[in-house]
Amino acid sequence: MSTNETRTRTIIYLPLILSIVLIIGIAIGKWFNFGNKAGIIGNIPTFNKVEDVLDYIEREYVDTVNRKELTEETITAMLQQLDPHSQYIPASELQEANESLEGNFSGIGVEFNIVEDTIVVVAAISGGPSETLGILPGDRIVKIEGKTVAGTGIKNSDVIKKLRGPEASIVNVGIRRRNTKNLLNFKIKRGEIPISSIDAAIMLNATTGYIKVSRFASKTHDEYLEAFGKLVNKGMKKLVLDLRGNPGGYLTAAIKLADEFLPEGELIVYTEGKSRPKDISKATKTGGWETQPITVLVDEGSASASEIVSGALQDNDRGTIIGRRTFGKGLVQEQVDLPDGSALRLTIARYYTPTGRSIQRPYNHNLEDYYGEVYHRYGNGELTNGDSSQKHKGADSLKFKTPKGKIVYGGGGVTPDVFVPIDTTGISGYFSELVNSGFVNKYAFRYVDKNRNSLKSNYSSVATFGDKFSLSATDLADIVGGAEKEGIKRNETSLNKSRKLILLQIKAQIARNIWGAEGYYTVMEADDTTVKKALEYLK
Repeated sequence: MSTNETRTRTIIYLPLILSIVLIIGIAIGKWFNFGNKAGIIGNIPTFNKVEDVLDYIEREYVDTVNRKELTEETITAMLQQLDPHSQYIPASELQEANESLEGNFSGIGVEFNIVEDTIVVVAAISGGPSETLGILPGDRIVKIEGKTVAGTGIKNSDVIKKLRGPEASIVNVGIRRRNTKNLLNFKIKRGEIPISSIDAAIMLNATTGYIKVSRFASKTHDEYLEAFGKLVNKGMKKLVLDLRGNPGGYLTAAIKLADEFLPEGELIVYTEGKSRPKDISKATKTGGWETQPITVLVDEGSASASEIVSGALQDNDRGTIIGRRTFGKGLVQEQVDLPDGSALRLTIARYYTPTGRSIQRPYNHNLEDYYGEVYHRYGNGELTNGDSSQKHKGADSLKFKTPKGKIVYGGGGVTPDVFVPIDTTGISGYFSELVNSGFVNKYAFRYVDKNRNSLKSNYSSVATFGDKFSLSATDLADIVGGAEKEGIKRNETSLNKSRKLILLQIKAQIARNIWGAEGYYTVMEADDTTVKKALEYLK
């Protein structure tokens, strides 16, 4: 029987299974094989009713069923009945799920793009195995373990599988380098590669620093301190902390970061659940930026740990929160690793900001509605004019006061002190097609590939590049012509509307290819409306 047929038949019986599962609570049977009859997950005893049902289905069902697949789908559906953030992670996905939070993985240490069906090195990660061996930006990886990978339709996921592996294991790659006749063969010993959660730490002007935090991982606080120290040495007197698009991560990482900005004894956050007593986190005396000017940038993609930091600062009348209402995730998950290599992430508490508000927005059992709510904000005008963000403010029970008397609101996300509408200037269907097709990235890489030496000699720093580099009218014609060759039809009206944004995006991607994320953000933030608003308030 095919997998699809099995799944179809499984769906028919899921309501019966789930009703039994929900009656007995969280019950996982002998399949996990804990080694004793009354197995334990945390403090929760397991039962055998689910296992008995699975035994019956496996024994009596008209066709053969995949017991493991049926069990995993049952557990997944069961957790979805609880809340949107409790989840089951199969063993095959757990390592990848943990990597971004643990802050490292084992590999060869390169950033890459696939250009013209070839793996192209964008950058060798500093201190990684590839940089140590002399692999350079622009190198083409054409063979892996003796097998040709260029021109084979390879995908990003395939590259990752081939290049990542156990630490200290060996991978052999063949590289084609510009102006080099013969194939270069490298034997690379895989090593631990850091995944940085600080995308950029740059000076916006002579006195204002900017730090972009992309996630809250185990090493985020250490990375922040390193970035912070560099900016202080460059003369930083004011700080813009960018948490836009940050989906969250570890609660402890958020607490440590918030502690940097709050005086000793100030409440940061507290958590509480049915089986978890109230747990209060307060600022210590170790903060390095407790009184200096700060603004925090947020948007509809800022969630969880990002909301802890922005909520803590807002409730303590510390700094200014700028942007748009955050996602609204105020649930705390605990991960329990299971013996077969899979894991459960179960919601065990809610977190509350210092004034006592829950940031968690309402949810039902429809995941599509829950995650689609952010898109509905655009449709109802909230992202463009902010009016709809006031709707949840009607009930007095959702109003809270800060120590200085400022009104803040619960009911779903952190509403910023200063609203900045989503910037749609220059957005058109033509621009979106250029970006979504990958053409912008490919064009920028090709430009750097041809002009790398002259770019480095003409622009000694990314700041100089940002100030003085510009693409010409000839370059724009080349961009439009190249896009047409790849099936993106020229649209004069859209081109006129998006001309500035197209050139800005390509300039930023050129900078990324030479100076990494710092280059990209140096170019982009110079024209960012939310950053400009932050600079106004910091004056």
